[in-house]
Amino acid sequence: QVHLVESGGDSVQAGGSLRLSCQSSRRIGSTSNPICMAWFREPLGKEREGVAAIDILHRTPVLDSVKGRFTISTDNSANNVYLQMDSLQPGDTAMYYCAAVLGYCNRLYVPNSADFFYWGQGTQVTVSS
Repeated sequence: QVHLVESGGDSVQAGGSLRLSCQSSRRIGSTSNPICMAWFREPLGKEREGVAAIDILHRTPVLDSVKGRFTISTDNSANNVYLQMDSLQPGDTAMYYCAAVLGYCNRLYVPNSADFFYWGQGTQVTVSS
């Protein structure tokens, strides 16, 4: 069982930055028992989409619409995963979810929600123009 808690969501103006955090109850910095950690987002009334994922060895591709603006990273000592979001746009407004699945990430693709088993409760990001 993996328990995930997100934080850092807020309301900001376009052009601003936020850093989302996800605290995992499971150690994330292990090569013997790897875990893939991901960020997803779900705009109101739209489907959930993968943003990026990371494990101890790899990062996946990033969602095209956030390339060059969003960066995923980890603090393995604290079992935290972060999503640094810069140059935010109104189109980034969504509920952001942290997710995890045991094993290494599929590093060829943007994360797919069907592949992830554990989910946080979400944190809301609202970007105004």
